[in-house]
Amino acid sequence: MWEKIRVIFTIPELRQKIFLTLILLAVYRIGYQIPLPLIDTTKTASFFQGKGTMADFMNQVAMFSATNLEEATIFGLGIMPYISASIIFQLLGSVYPPLEKLQKEGESGRKKINEYTRYATVVLCLFQSWMYLRLYGGFFNPDVLVDGALPFSWSLLLVLTMTAGTTFLMWLGEQIDEYGIGNGISLLIMAGILARMPSAGVKIIQQVNEGGWQLGGGGKGQIGVETLLVLIVLFVAVIAGIVYITQGQRRIPTQSAKHVRGRRVYGGTRQYLPLRVNQAGVMPIIFASSLLLFPAMIFRWLKQVTDLDVIVFISDIFDRSADVSYTYNLLYVVLIYFFCYFWTAITFNPKDMADNLKKYGTFIPGYRPGRRTADYLEKVMVRITYVGAGFLAVVAIVPTIIIAAFHVDWNLASFYGGTSLLIAVSVAFDLVQKIDSHLVMRNYKGLIERG
Repeated sequence: MWEKIRVIFTIPELRQKIFLTLILLAVYRIGYQIPLPLIDTTKTASFFQGKGTMADFMNQVAMFSATNLEEATIFGLGIMPYISASIIFQLLGSVYPPLEKLQKEGESGRKKINEYTRYATVVLCLFQSWMYLRLYGGFFNPDVLVDGALPFSWSLLLVLTMTAGTTFLMWLGEQIDEYGIGNGISLLIMAGILARMPSAGVKIIQQVNEGGWQLGGGGKGQIGVETLLVLIVLFVAVIAGIVYITQGQRRIPTQSAKHVRGRRVYGGTRQYLPLRVNQAGVMPIIFASSLLLFPAMIFRWLKQVTDLDVIVFISDIFDRSADVSYTYNLLYVVLIYFFCYFWTAITFNPKDMADNLKKYGTFIPGYRPGRRTADYLEKVMVRITYVGAGFLAVVAIVPTIIIAAFHVDWNLASFYGGTSLLIAVSVAFDLVQKIDSHLVMRNYKGLIERG
């Protein structure tokens, strides 16, 4: 392995791409620490302590937006507006004919859609940054307030600052795509996730130290050394499962037709069509968790203003740390299955795939090109999506199980499953595969050994 890593840095072009990517990620982390002007950052983080569902919501959004919403910085919105705009255009591409036509125009259509996505990102940034400032309205420096409110000129400055911060992150991601290595936006999100790991590790070590490194811990909020060992084993097991399913494929054999050109015969080779088991990726978990957080926030607020038993019971259902969290987990699993099939139906079009196979003279043995092939591909995708959705459901509820069983903090438990771990592993594999392609192109062995 060390020899392979050494080989990576002996290739000038690849070495330059890696260093440039690291520099751009370092720029992102530096900007991540720059606070917004006029806001007292010493009070913002403490505001969310004890806020329950609100803090969970902020942590959930921050997990896949490459930011920390509890700290008012110039990158306070992170890359989430760009991700939201990309999802909107991807969904519209399946129902809005002009966008669907652009998607089929190849590189020129993709550039046009990317341009529209950037414009939509700026619009979303302006709206979200204004709402963000309303949330932090109580933390402004009193010296700049007029009649207890921030002047419009200062509000506009802060809105433009946060919009510029997200736009700069979007530009950083595009520079990594073009001149660095890996997917720029995904690497920014991964960097934000991994940056949380040291603090989570320090926190669990502190809990073990409070327990005196003894079996069973030393009291409430403390864990024993045997719990630490179980968490370490579980962490490795979850990563191994994610790697196994993420790389899992259903390979459908295909046969290309023979054709004669002059005296030579071309085609007739047997290949395979790979269909990913986890075709939907991490999107179902993002959609399901976000959808469950909204009723949790509403019923938590109702619980504070009324003491009706029904409201209290429903509020506990949507509280993943409560004793009845099994109901929350059941709803979570159902929504993950729904969004898995929903997202797969949007991103995977069996009819277009069957038409492309027919266009290039390729067919699936035993199935006629065209409609029969499309029906077969759809049937296969429905079956493997069921398996992929089950995998996502298990990964998603692992943090809630760890919280209930070991009574650890949610920020720590989130590294054992859910969105963060799935994103980190998926992006790491994508990065390794891109490095592998550079090595193989220069007749070196790849980082991943293949049988």
